[in-house]
Amino acid sequence: MPYNRRDFIQTIAMAGAALPFSSFKLRKDWEIHAFSKPFQWMDYNLLCETFAAAGLDGVDYTVRPEGHVLPEKVTTDLPRAVAAAKSAGLKTTLITTAILEAQGSDTLLKTAADQGVKYYRMGWYDYIKEKSIEESIRVRNQQLKELAKLNAQLNIQSAYQNHAGLKVGAGVWDLYAMVRDVNPKYAGVQYDIRHATVEGANSWPLAFELIYPHINTLVIKDFKWVNNTLQNVPLGEGVVNFKAFFQKVKEFNIHVPITLHLEYELLSKAQQALPVKEKQQIVLGKLKKDVQTLKGMLAGI
Repeated sequence: MPYNRRDFIQTIAMAGAALPFSSFKLRKDWEIHAFSKPFQWMDYNLLCETFAAAGLDGVDYTVRPEGHVLPEKVTTDLPRAVAAAKSAGLKTTLITTAILEAQGSDTLLKTAADQGVKYYRMGWYDYIKEKSIEESIRVRNQQLKELAKLNAQLNIQSAYQNHAGLKVGAGVWDLYAMVRDVNPKYAGVQYDIRHATVEGANSWPLAFELIYPHINTLVIKDFKWVNNTLQNVPLGEGVVNFKAFFQKVKEFNIHVPITLHLEYELLSKAQQALPVKEKQQIVLGKLKKDVQTLKGMLAGI
């Protein structure tokens, strides 16, 4: 659905009336993007208008299979996505991909670099079944080094996320073993405190201290346990100890782009059938609330 300038101004006005964000004066110029995955039902223009109305600084586009930008169409669609962001006053400093190795990734990464993207999240490595854990890490380390060489040629950085589960990096200790001798200028870590809390519980600060020199981007999201099952929730409503986390961020003087993830339910099944503009207002309210909460957390850093 095409939007005009009046629609955009009205969207911003409605968001501002609901939750004014001018009261937050951040001590540092934190750059806050939001992950586009939950909003892939929106076209580029509507997505960017919604993100701008929420008070975000940028868009973390999914540039991967079934993403907002399909890899096979990256040369045409990524410039369109970036142009939509610029029109709404947003940045595209980082994107999310499924890249695991240098081979076959040059077109996507060159296009991203040419569009001003500085960081891209990678896919996740599996442990190799026929190899030991240590041998698997050595193989993945070499793949990462080859990718870092390509990144250096293009002046872009990869960011490997510590995702909960059975992939390499879930425990962070193995992630450190994989990245410790890779040039952090071209291949680093997208640190996710939600996943670190799931896997590390009380010990995550130790792993954080180990990995922090390699952190080039941060993921912010929250969760809680319900009947021994993980449930994603709005920011600040779960069990992630953001006070302790941001104390660590401050202690180690980490100041990198942030990507905010909304992985809880944004629209009920009934709401999904509503007109686009009505759905936009529902998700905008939730996005705006999380942005406000995050800015409140950052205000003390």
